[in-house]
Amino acid sequence: MEVDAVIPAIGQESDWACLTPECACTLSDWRTLKVDPVTLQSDDPDIFAGGDAVTGPRTVIEAIAAGKEAAVSIQRFLQGQDLREGRERKWEPVQDVPTEGYDRIPRERMPRLSPEERRGNFNEVQLGFTEEQVRREAERCLNCGICSECYRCVDACLADAVIHEDTPRERELEVGAIVLAPGFEAFDPSIYDTYNYAQHPNVITSMEFERILSASGPTMGHLVRPSDDKEPKKIAWLQCVGSRDIHHCDNGYCSGVCCMYAVKEAVIAKEHAGSDLDTAIFFMDMRTPGKDFDKYYERAKTEKGVRFIRSRVHSIEPIAGTDDLAIQYVTEDGQITEEIFNLVVLSVGLQVSEDTLKLAQKLGVEIGDGRFAATSPFQPVQTSRTGIYVCGVFQSPKDIPLSVMEASAAAAESAVLLAPARDSLTRKPPEPVERDVAAEEPRVGVFVCHCGVNIAGVVDVEAVADYAQTLPGVAHVERNLFTCSQDTQDKMKQVIQEHNLNRVVVAACSPRTHEALFRETIKEAGLNKYLFEMANIRNQGSWVHMNEPEAATEKAKDLVRMAVAKVALQQPLGEMKLGVTKSALVVGGGIAGMTAALTLADQGYPVTLVERKDVLGGHGRKLYSTWDGQPVAPFLDELIKRVEGHPEISVLTHARITDVQGFVGNFHTTLDVGGERKEVDHGVAVIAVGAHSLKPTEYGYGQSDRIFLNLDLDQAIGERDERIVSAQSAVFIQCVGSREPDRPYCSRVCCSHSIENALRLKKLNPDMDVYILYRDIRTFGLRENLYKEARARGVVFIRFDLENKPVVEVASDGTLQVTVKDHVLQRPVVLQPDILTLASAIVMREAEADELAKMFKVPINAEGFFMEAHAKLRPVDFATDGVFLAGLAHYPKPTEECIAQAKAAASRAATVLTKDSITAGGVVAVVNKDLCCGCQGCVQCCPFGAIDFLEQEGKCEVNQALCKGCGTCAATCPSEAITLLGFSHLQLYTQIDEALSA
Repeated sequence: MEVDAVIPAIGQESDWACLTPECACTLSDWRTLKVDPVTLQSDDPDIFAGGDAVTGPRTVIEAIAAGKEAAVSIQRFLQGQDLREGRERKWEPVQDVPTEGYDRIPRERMPRLSPEERRGNFNEVQLGFTEEQVRREAERCLNCGICSECYRCVDACLADAVIHEDTPRERELEVGAIVLAPGFEAFDPSIYDTYNYAQHPNVITSMEFERILSASGPTMGHLVRPSDDKEPKKIAWLQCVGSRDIHHCDNGYCSGVCCMYAVKEAVIAKEHAGSDLDTAIFFMDMRTPGKDFDKYYERAKTEKGVRFIRSRVHSIEPIAGTDDLAIQYVTEDGQITEEIFNLVVLSVGLQVSEDTLKLAQKLGVEIGDGRFAATSPFQPVQTSRTGIYVCGVFQSPKDIPLSVMEASAAAAESAVLLAPARDSLTRKPPEPVERDVAAEEPRVGVFVCHCGVNIAGVVDVEAVADYAQTLPGVAHVERNLFTCSQDTQDKMKQVIQEHNLNRVVVAACSPRTHEALFRETIKEAGLNKYLFEMANIRNQGSWVHMNEPEAATEKAKDLVRMAVAKVALQQPLGEMKLGVTKSALVVGGGIAGMTAALTLADQGYPVTLVERKDVLGGHGRKLYSTWDGQPVAPFLDELIKRVEGHPEISVLTHARITDVQGFVGNFHTTLDVGGERKEVDHGVAVIAVGAHSLKPTEYGYGQSDRIFLNLDLDQAIGERDERIVSAQSAVFIQCVGSREPDRPYCSRVCCSHSIENALRLKKLNPDMDVYILYRDIRTFGLRENLYKEARARGVVFIRFDLENKPVVEVASDGTLQVTVKDHVLQRPVVLQPDILTLASAIVMREAEADELAKMFKVPINAEGFFMEAHAKLRPVDFATDGVFLAGLAHYPKPTEECIAQAKAAASRAATVLTKDSITAGGVVAVVNKDLCCGCQGCVQCCPFGAIDFLEQEGKCEVNQALCKGCGTCAATCPSEAITLLGFSHLQLYTQIDEALSA
């Protein structure tokens, strides 16, 4: 064969001339070096090898990997460490990716030069893909999520949290109790063809919308739609996607949170985009039964302009030529309507994941309705297996406050079970030695936080740090990605010691959430924990000035300058230790109060249970059964028996509190018990005084013995009252006294209670005509099963508006007539029931609540219910330390929630009683008696009763154990005789001077 050129394809082999006779390395039959496959160590211990010299010709990627592994081995070899530990891997083959539901699209063919065009040149034969071909090829991807070892996640993670070589590790733990809190997964709406979620980018889930609103989200908090990054002018929310649906999915329950989070998202969207943003929520029933939720819903309507459209959505269709969407829906009067939106948000429900179900199966925990853990209303956190408890959404759908309550309740149940072994495995860290810095000049360390993009996305953090370095007294400045992370906390302690810092400023987020963490960190570094100040450059900077980065940066500098000036004047503050009286006082002998008392007593703590009536039981004595049909009376009898027979519980009936003195750990309460004075010392108190049903003045109540309240109907059904047994027609009217201007809250239990009684009436007489007149049916969670059953049994539901309430007429012969406007027929419907039941509001006994609030120095809200310290973070705590809250006194709720909250309150109270001592002092007020004029203005304004007037001296004095450091007295004092330690007048005036110096 005659050719113009010959190109030999020469093979490769390693040149082993480098191996000297004294080298112990050996070669394989293939002339490659023999090494350990894991460590790459050769037969000569100090020689390591990898790449083609070991494997023969392989890819560049494999050579790089071998180089990295060899480097790890060499480092360990030099440091005398085990070369193999943690490095043996079990490589799993990639499983086949399911392709069902996908169209098979052939791969794009690489464009090539034709043979004729290749002659006489060395031009590239493969021409490369066009942009259109690349896009078509990329669209073939199934998004299977299989790792391709690209390491992009390692490079992208700002916190260095991705350890690509990490491997699973197994640990064995011996425990006495288990708490299951696996959470939930959001429903995937891809199965709904009519919503176009899988096909249109501008149909998103509520979770995805939350990420868009977040400052750390994909658009850094800027509200734009996915398709074109344009700001939407009209957004719609569709409720009950994946909830209350047994046709497209098996989630027949109400997820309980979707209505509220949709309202919240709509309000926040308006705050992000401006009031001209049109927001609409399409719903069936607006379910906002939580504390203050209904008020938020009403404000969204009247103040924020959020539209609420009661409807059934038929479909979402894209508008040709645009990225907009048309929603077709049917209004409640039967009209078919269409409206166009720029963005549609699907309010997806909560469901239990398959992994959680597998975990439950491994643990032997039974699963109940809706695939949630099976529990009882009387034991809401106890699973079917003793010693295993559950909280959160795995128990049933719920919001954050109730999840937090249940978490504490599960902790309480565990504490009762493990009480005999308390402290047997407890390890206490040694107390750090505090460095005396009183004589030192201020050496301030400033730590400026990026907070991911929460701060750094707006504020020029580097410029703020550079500016902080120029401030007087600043000895060290550094920037951190997340200052609150554990690795940064450890580094902060090292920096304090290395640079001999004696004061610290953290420029980050809110002291409300993180101040305690940073104080503990500098304490562990040997500093007094009060030599610390936070500059809130997130809430007061990047968040409120997100569209003004330059101004936000300048403000951040101002805040840091003010914080440095204040902390430079800060002196170490002392705390004193006080003993703890290891007993509790529980006020209220209902289900919640007795549960709290038993939960504490079962842990070994003495409890005094105070009940103003002559019997225990409270509201529970009037209840017929729980929502799922379990009778209340046997449970209540057993509960009372246990309480009265418990050796650690002292029951005081016919008792009233007359005075409360003291503070957390050391309360002294005076009672009137049947006319006799009794004094009790206790370390904590739980307020569980209950509430009662409103006696309405409307709907003819009191004018006929055939008009009942729901609790009265419970009793009548239980007694088989002739009025009930002979009735052929019954009407229930909902929201009697609730959700009105005087009581703008939902009483939470009324809808379920009325439907329960409607079903009981149907059971007594299946032919009875039963009507429920309602505004919104609020059968949250698994109670939706009641609603479905009622409709299946023929209970008729007629909706009415607040402006068109039903009219009840009582004739002279005692017959009843109820007239209501039907929202579908748009005409009045006249009913003539034999019995009428009013679902009246749950209200507080205001006089009793006011009296207790003053004595325990705890707040009540506008509706008379006691107010917790924080709705989500501390739902059973008061702002007054050592006092806790449970039951209807907090807010209307069903039996199982009362029990869970009572156990939670006992759990929180036990955190005080387990201590031998508590600390007081620190940031508290002190009186300079030389300046005090004895006007007693501070005595009058102190919300905690921490200031006394000393008659003999004519001066005021602060009880530091009672003082909460609110500063009200210091601001009130006309003589500036009161100083709030940590916020002295000099410090505050200096901060103001620094603020004005910009």
